[in-house]
Amino acid sequence: MANTTGINRAQFLAGALALGTAGALLPSGQAAAEAQAAATGPRGLRRHGVVYTVGAGETPATAWSPCRMRADLRAIRDELHADTVEVTGDGVDRLTATAARAAELGLHIWLQPTLADVPERDILEHLAETGRFAERLRRQGASVDLSVGCEFWLFVPGIVPGATVLDRVENLLNGAFDPVGTQRRLDAFTKKAAALGRSVFHGSLGYAAAQDDEVDWNLFDIVGIDYYSYFRQPADHVRELHRYQRWGKPVAVTEFGTCAYKGAEKTAGMGWNVVDHDKSPEEIKGHPVRSEHTQAAYVVDLLEVFESMGLYGAMAFEFVTPDAPHRAHDPRHDLDMASYALTRTVEDRPFDPGSPWHWEPKEAFHALARRYGHRARVMRRRCSSGPK
Repeated sequence: MANTTGINRAQFLAGALALGTAGALLPSGQAAAEAQAAATGPRGLRRHGVVYTVGAGETPATAWSPCRMRADLRAIRDELHADTVEVTGDGVDRLTATAARAAELGLHIWLQPTLADVPERDILEHLAETGRFAERLRRQGASVDLSVGCEFWLFVPGIVPGATVLDRVENLLNGAFDPVGTQRRLDAFTKKAAALGRSVFHGSLGYAAAQDDEVDWNLFDIVGIDYYSYFRQPADHVRELHRYQRWGKPVAVTEFGTCAYKGAEKTAGMGWNVVDHDKSPEEIKGHPVRSEHTQAAYVVDLLEVFESMGLYGAMAFEFVTPDAPHRAHDPRHDLDMASYALTRTVEDRPFDPGSPWHWEPKEAFHALARRYGHRARVMRRRCSSGPK
């Protein structure tokens, strides 16, 4: 299938309301060593990861590129010290090339195609092609889980009324939908996607649901949740997350994080909604105060909760958001404040859509790198001291 673009999760969270090739894979024996480490390691998360979104970008300058992807994945492994990457977005070629490179680097892969605002048959075909590639990776020794998608009510037309993501969000906010019919249609599509996923992929199957979604988790091997709650006490997070463990299956937090301004952590996943997209150039609404510390503290606090519960894995949202640049000396246009990215995008020529850019680590990046790096060192010691 040719590359098909749509609104991906990163674009939506960054402000959409305004609107492959496989090479050498895992070294021989790595999968066995990983399984041994998981079985003998200390209590905590099995997978420490980050979301990496592939997509067409808002401009050619911010679009996915093979060269940038390869450098980013190496940084995810060697600088962030993540052992897992959630490869998500649309375009089978982009998804598979990124997953193949992640496998070459020895990363565990949560492969999650997310195609939006196209007919259901196209979404399912996109899933099938991606899933078949995931199965080829798995058979060659890669460590990979397949997610059949993300928050179907948002991305798949026909579940909630509305032809586009924007229409569906508006109808949900206005109450212009039938809850019973919506749930029935969501259940039907989820069942169809799960069956298709099983038919092409024979490893562990998952799905990334919104926190309030009602999902029949009997269809999946892994319970996946996009988690953006705020509580002052860790025990309240534990209590909320515990309900997902009642299925007796591994629980993966498929997204978590917040934006880089004071109070963003209290917005329940709506921190991105401080950008006025009707302005040109886009600008920040109100007077939020930039605070990378807010973002860093939130992700570390949640990571400690996930570790304490021994969840299957957690993927911080997200590694980079190229279409939300940081403008250090212009707070009104510092779109990075409304980004969940662990890195800030810095343009060579601010406000030029064709400008080259690079990313720099934010406080949240360094905070997670310390935690992920410590865990990696502990696991290596466990492996090296195990049976010879």
